[in-house]
Amino acid sequence: MPRVTPVRPDDLPAELGAVWQRYVTTYGPFEGQLEVFAHVPAALRHLMPMLMELRAAGTLPRRCLELAIVVVSKLNACDYCIGHHQPFLAVEGIPPAVVEGLPEGRDHPSLTDRDRAVIAYSVAAWDNSHRVPERLFQALREHFTEAQIVELTLRITLTGFFNRFSSALGIEEEARTEA
Repeated sequence: MPRVTPVRPDDLPAELGAVWQRYVTTYGPFEGQLEVFAHVPAALRHLMPMLMELRAAGTLPRRCLELAIVVVSKLNACDYCIGHHQPFLAVEGIPPAVVEGLPEGRDHPSLTDRDRAVIAYSVAAWDNSHRVPERLFQALREHFTEAQIVELTLRITLTGFFNRFSSALGIEEEARTEA
């Protein structure tokens, strides 16, 4: 249970309720976070549409994005974010046992050189952002455009924000219904 009273979409002005509904249908089932973000309408109005726009643009390959999100979430021990994003890595072809060993286990054959660059950069950008080695940027440049590197960095730092926001406010992973 979060540390603040959850706000449901029907308790919001129509405009914000519509953002909520678009988010859960296009981005994912993050109702726990939305119930807390709803206390700050500007967060729903701006953060969530930005995430939807980034996903729709598809500039950054989904595998890379989810790998970065899971690595940073593991560094921050954010069970909420790990629980939501880890399943996407299986869909992207990364076995659960490999995901479990991240960010340390980078030598598995299911990981590509691009994956390894994303993992290393995610760790460096989050843990020690003012000392990211130039060699990591060289590795990224082998696989990504500059726009993709900027988006990857944006998503790494946003993940840290979401991790800390969710953890500080006690947001727990929603119960999943099995079909």
